[in-house]
Amino acid sequence: MLKQKTLKDSFSLSGKGLHTGLDLTVTFNPAPDNHGYKIQRIDQAGQPTIDAVADNVTETTRGTVLSKNGVKVSTIEHGMAALYALGIDNCLIQVNGPEFPILDGSAQYYVQEIERVGTEEQSAVKDFYIIKSKIEFRDEETGSSIIVLPDENFSLNVLVSYDSMIIPNQFATLEDMNKFKDEVAASRTFVFVREIEPLLAAGLIKGGDLDNAIVIYERKMSQENYDKLADIMGVPHMDANQLGYINHKPLVWANECARHKLLDVIGDLALIGKPIKGRIIATRPGHTINNKFARQMRKEIRLHEIQAPTYDCNLEPVMDVNRIRELLPHRYPFQLVDKVIEIGANYIIGVKNVTGNEPFFQGHFPQEPVMPGVLQVEAMAQTGGLLVLNSVDDPERYSTYFMKIDGVKFRQKVVPGDTLVFRVELLAPIRRGISTMKGYAFVGEKVVCEAEFMAQIVKNK
Repeated sequence: MLKQKTLKDSFSLSGKGLHTGLDLTVTFNPAPDNHGYKIQRIDQAGQPTIDAVADNVTETTRGTVLSKNGVKVSTIEHGMAALYALGIDNCLIQVNGPEFPILDGSAQYYVQEIERVGTEEQSAVKDFYIIKSKIEFRDEETGSSIIVLPDENFSLNVLVSYDSMIIPNQFATLEDMNKFKDEVAASRTFVFVREIEPLLAAGLIKGGDLDNAIVIYERKMSQENYDKLADIMGVPHMDANQLGYINHKPLVWANECARHKLLDVIGDLALIGKPIKGRIIATRPGHTINNKFARQMRKEIRLHEIQAPTYDCNLEPVMDVNRIRELLPHRYPFQLVDKVIEIGANYIIGVKNVTGNEPFFQGHFPQEPVMPGVLQVEAMAQTGGLLVLNSVDDPERYSTYFMKIDGVKFRQKVVPGDTLVFRVELLAPIRRGISTMKGYAFVGEKVVCEAEFMAQIVKNK
């Protein structure tokens, strides 16, 4: 299983804020296991910290703004995208003002610095949320939508459409996060000339210029008004009849605008709180719908906090019934694991097919057959025993015995026809033959039983 990652060392980047125009410095620091992303305002009394999660987003006008107890941090999406795309799970970000510096309007400097300091693998397991069915969010007013579909990895398709002759329709795709650096990171934010005056009137883009944004002039205006806007932006006067892109640096890609929208989607979905495995299809995305979708995903995750393992009955098991009998002494009618479909250093996934021929159904109960809960716990313990005994020489010389069972919960009946899938993992390394484990039993996507147990591995005399 993949482990969580953090930075090996801290790095800082300085520049002006896109909306405030202030000189700002942001510092990215290593953080411990299960820390997540947190942003600290070191210029504020008490240096308050905000969890970088979608629930704390309070504004989405031309950027993503986090807020908690009156403390705000904005324009975080480019930094968040770099962390997420490069697989970093835990990071403490410190900033000395109300927003991240805009830099050149892309994420490339964040990526360069992350690669310079390097990353470090941590002890905790990376906790993916696996998309198992279609999830969709639509905004009927704007025509925007975000759909996520099952996929083995995290990938994105982004389509943008504007009432513009310059960029009427564009799309961008990222199939592999390892290609984020080369295919997405350098894409810059963009603005239409017609948006500049309203944005300035709203107190935004005070730090915007041709070094940190692509400006698109696609609707003719009078030379007088065009010159007035050029004076406000501090750029030379240009011909009002000449439509097109206005920027100091040429476009990196013909579809740079769509690639930047893809970058923004990654940055906003980084606020879900855990990495996902699924394919995102975003049509006309923006920070508002991105955040609404991220909030919906957080609700989905809370509803399915413990996800069932993926069970494909067509795949060969890693342990069949014969191998199980080599490791466990249990025999009919007490062998309660049929096969093992996955095994790692500290976890195992086993399967029990519950049929109407189980001997315990004769008395439990004749008119309403229900698998006894104690046998569900026993089956989880046998699965955990397979994890332990698979790692020792001469497993037939050892036996495992319960010492303690805690936190047992039964959530749903198990009946003939059900397929039980067990996931059991070690809570701590085995010491002096003592093993502590946490087990879950699933039928379909539902948890039917869970328990923590301690067992002793004893060498037979």
